[in-house]
Amino acid sequence: MTAPAAPFTPDPWDDLRAYTAARLALGRAGASMPTGELLRFGFAHAQARDAVHEALDADALARSLADDGLATLQVHSAAPDRATYLLRPDLGRRLDDASVARLREAAGADPTAGCDLLLVVGDGLSSLAVARNARPLIAAVRAQAPSGWRLGPVVIARQARVALADEAGALLGARLVAMLIGERPGLSSPDSLGLYLTWKPAVGRHDAERNCISNIRPEGLLPEAAAARFWWLAQEARRLQLTGVQLKDRSDAAAVIAAAPSAASALPPGARS
Repeated sequence: MTAPAAPFTPDPWDDLRAYTAARLALGRAGASMPTGELLRFGFAHAQARDAVHEALDADALARSLADDGLATLQVHSAAPDRATYLLRPDLGRRLDDASVARLREAAGADPTAGCDLLLVVGDGLSSLAVARNARPLIAAVRAQAPSGWRLGPVVIARQARVALADEAGALLGARLVAMLIGERPGLSSPDSLGLYLTWKPAVGRHDAERNCISNIRPEGLLPEAAAARFWWLAQEARRLQLTGVQLKDRSDAAAVIAAAPSAASALPPGARS
């Protein structure tokens, strides 16, 4: 009697799944995907959709940052709701009138208005990323801050795109602004946080004038490692008075040199600075 065929055919690369969350080595059932993989795909897709549409609890984030001793300011983009935000990216890049007035008032009330670094937290395309990872990242950034850097209040922005930080930074007189924002969810990463750094923020800055650190989360770049990379970039930005394509991230090379100065000679000439 012939043995019944297996319900599905395993993929010969199945062992690789122990090393990545990427969707590989799925196997097959006839000409189709196995039922288990189809269900996992549907679950991951639902998580990504939820991350995009779930509202950020800005009040809860403000309370948690207050517990850490941080002052906060809450603002809103010109996109009045989530549906408009998704259809009109341009509105997510600008503050609404009430928020502009709030930041102007905050700047005017401070006789020493202006700061070296302003942190802006925006919901972006994943409020889940902000809820899970913004507070640990801010704590790591503060813990590693070099002496002499003056930080402004943390601005919490709803319905925000990256460029909204430019207007907030300009209104509060920041020399450097960092936008911590929920990244577009992937099927294995619905909670990835991105950080965008811009020198001399002003409305109209282009993406080529920013530096980005992405995939900040427990399964990706840990907050402490992201903060170390951030401060390397921030100090170089202040030294060179620029960010973007002209500021190359050589933080890894700098870490190697700091850990083992004798290894500097083994690095390419362009990585020794």
